[in-house]
Amino acid sequence: MKIGELSERTGLTPSRIRFYERIGLLKTVQRQPNGYRTYPAEAMLVLDLVATAQKAGFSLDEIGMLLPPDPTQWQHGKLLETLRLKVQDIEALEARLALSKMHLVSLIAEIEAKPAEIDCTTNAKRVLSRMRRGEMASPVLASGDVKALGKANRR
Repeated sequence: MKIGELSERTGLTPSRIRFYERIGLLKTVQRQPNGYRTYPAEAMLVLDLVATAQKAGFSLDEIGMLLPPDPTQWQHGKLLETLRLKVQDIEALEARLALSKMHLVSLIAEIEAKPAEIDCTTNAKRVLSRMRRGEMASPVLASGDVKALGKANRR
């Protein structure tokens, strides 16, 4: 099939299909004497897999390593191992994001607890001091972050 038909069937633009070919994800392309590309039916499978893998969070480099040289010769064990590793990566990212959220929520609460009798700069120093002593579940900020905390206090 020609690129226009492949584009219609997959929902990808012809330029995207040519891009995937150029970076080596789509390897089964043949050229006619007039230079037109022709694609076998397996190209639809490969493009669907690329789109699905991208939605699952795989980078194009990771997808390139995941795809077999021959789309009809999948290595079941390698595929499962790669997918399980990606799940582990996502779980690690989720843990890092949860920790970051916890730190930010703690920081917000600490900033909002500013005593009425102190100004923003003094409150920023108070918050940083508490963080350095480990009295909050927040990372230690550099001393240059005092200004950022002061700005957050004004909001």
